[in-house]
Amino acid sequence: MVSIKESLEEIRRGTEEILVESELVDKLKEGRPLRIKAGFDPTAPDLHLGHTVLINKLRQFQDQGHEVMFLIGDFTGMIGDPTGKNVTRKPLTRDDVLENAKSYEHQVFKILDPEKTTIVFNSSWMGEKSAADLIKLASRLTVARMLERDDFDKRYKGGQPIAIHEFLYPLIQGWDSVELKADVELGGTDQKFNLLMGRELQKQEGQTPQTIITMPILEGLDGVQKMSKSLNNYVGVSDSPDEMFGKLMSVSDELMWKYFELLSFRPMEEIASLRKGVEDGGNPRDAKVELAKEIVARFHSQDDATQAEQNFINRFRKGAIPDEMDEVELIAEGDGLAIANLLKEAGLTASTSDALRMIRQGAVKVDGEKIEETKLKVMPGEAQVYQVGKRRFARVTVK
Repeated sequence: MVSIKESLEEIRRGTEEILVESELVDKLKEGRPLRIKAGFDPTAPDLHLGHTVLINKLRQFQDQGHEVMFLIGDFTGMIGDPTGKNVTRKPLTRDDVLENAKSYEHQVFKILDPEKTTIVFNSSWMGEKSAADLIKLASRLTVARMLERDDFDKRYKGGQPIAIHEFLYPLIQGWDSVELKADVELGGTDQKFNLLMGRELQKQEGQTPQTIITMPILEGLDGVQKMSKSLNNYVGVSDSPDEMFGKLMSVSDELMWKYFELLSFRPMEEIASLRKGVEDGGNPRDAKVELAKEIVARFHSQDDATQAEQNFINRFRKGAIPDEMDEVELIAEGDGLAIANLLKEAGLTASTSDALRMIRQGAVKVDGEKIEETKLKVMPGEAQVYQVGKRRFARVTVK
């Protein structure tokens, strides 16, 4: 049987903050399965690895024998979570929310144990409330308190509009905890205000306030901004094995260790050993391969992970060119098309200056041959395969 000390060590892994940890210890001492809540608004049909940071922590609680309540915010999803937004979000339609929610249910069970998971929808209680009920709920909090929330405060001081319905979002998220009698609620660091709202409303209702656990925000493949599909810096749970493996291999050597801590199920001692091996002169690529294989196997299969590794070796280490890529036709004028312009217009670089930089770094190839001439002009002719970096390809015909 796992001791409370061992349980806490596992719970602490990768967490940003536990409020209040002493209260969590008291709950663990009761020796009963705790009710662990995490809410997800179905704002898009696909989950990515950034979402799984929370889901992985839910799985850890399940492995310790606790009850997980995976809350799909089909009601709050129609409001639109204002967290971190500097503009009012456009609410989703009911059909959008239901379609996305259906997709979520399928994806989360690639991590969670279905037998230890209860899927709940907050429309099941919020949908029954009258206008008078919502007004009563809104009376629980002052405008001054709501403006303590960082993003609301910044928008208010910046003269940016805040819609009244946005104030309802944290109240409804907090009320969800009352309805579910949550012992623990998980959320990202940007959700702290909403999580604390759950504690406040539970106290008002005479319940034991939930412990809140905040998890770090996972940076995307660019290593800078939060992982997001809209920023195209994400690894999707539904990505193909090859795509998932290739994306993870593009993560920087430094960010890789954060991915290990938050996404891997390996013991921390094993991760520390991998890190020491790299610090002692080992190739970080080998550690990255282990991470990529683990993640691909989780969302697909071990055979898929092995094949994805082999395909990666064939494609990138042996210089293989993929069978499928974008087909682009460009027009040359006068004495030909400058190589930097070609790469930009083909969508292989963000700008001509980016193209020139990649050429100088030796990261540009034409039909598998590296080019180093920044002033190269491409004349009309047959299609050629242009490659920038390890993963960007296009078959370009200049006319």
